[in-house]
Amino acid sequence: MKRIALFISSFQKGGSERVMAGLAVYFHEQKYDVILVTQYKKETEYNLPPEIRRVYSEPDESLLTGGRIKNFWVRYKALRDIWKAYKPDVILSFLGKNNLMAILTAAILPPKVVVSVRGEPSMEYKGKLMQMLARITFRFARGVVLQTARQAEFFPKAVQKKSVILHNPLNAQFLIRKDGEKKQDFIASVGYLDDNKNHTMLLHAFGKIAEEYPTMQLVIYGEGEMRPKLEALIREKKLEDRVQLPGRVDNVAEKLCRARIFALTSNTEGMPNALMEAMALGLPVVSTDCPCGGPAELIQNGVNGILIPVGDAYALADAFRKILEDNEFEKKLGENAQQSAWRLAPDCVYREWEDYLNRL
Repeated sequence: MKRIALFISSFQKGGSERVMAGLAVYFHEQKYDVILVTQYKKETEYNLPPEIRRVYSEPDESLLTGGRIKNFWVRYKALRDIWKAYKPDVILSFLGKNNLMAILTAAILPPKVVVSVRGEPSMEYKGKLMQMLARITFRFARGVVLQTARQAEFFPKAVQKKSVILHNPLNAQFLIRKDGEKKQDFIASVGYLDDNKNHTMLLHAFGKIAEEYPTMQLVIYGEGEMRPKLEALIREKKLEDRVQLPGRVDNVAEKLCRARIFALTSNTEGMPNALMEAMALGLPVVSTDCPCGGPAELIQNGVNGILIPVGDAYALADAFRKILEDNEFEKKLGENAQQSAWRLAPDCVYREWEDYLNRL
């Protein structure tokens, strides 16, 4: 039986964690021996079958009493001991420093290490030192999984040659067709309420069209540290009766499918799950053409969605007008979005990951 170790910081609910959760379940169902290695446990984590073993790599705090170099060595040894004890055939690591640690701690050991960059590399590896380490260390990985072609430009040719693009799978709940769903007059967005998602831009754009479309509402699903600032901006623009911030919701697919438009206003994204899911539901989508190119790989501008420049509230408002003023265009965007997104059905995508790891 082949043994796969999946390595990530925690298993809290987020886009990268959801992909890894899906991979863990898929490999388990395909009769692989799956081990999930995380540094620590968080609240609101994804659930996994009890047969999938969970191992924590973060040492006890009592051992982390030295300086930075000593603490690094303690963490290094703890993770290396896990690889020695569980003897995986493949280690699949997600995100930032985890990727560097996976490569370093498995050096000279039998497991083949595959690392995956989930966002804009220059953001995932901040600072010149981290970027240099990533460019050098990734040469020693057996494989590198990227989400977009633009990501590869960050790395030297030696890393590009061992890189492959593997997509995120759609969440199965968004594969239920909603063709007969009655639409309601609201624009929807989903994501953490943080600086990167740039909901401030979304509020400014909505403010520009609010008087033109008096029945239209804006609903932003998600939670985060930007909530107080967003609430203050809503009050400043006197949009309290037009904008809702309901927080996290479990049945987001049921709610999204009733929207007229889905908007993604991020400054950076990898392959944005929320955008894929909205497209699968048949929504007309508007997205910033943000690095590292995920939205641009999903959207053919004017055919199955609209791409706008990052941070351009005026362009976003114009895109809203273009959709709301033309019912045929709105319908065409939604239908084309749904058709293009369905190629990302979970079984197809997970099989691509499995075939790739087996080829190694």
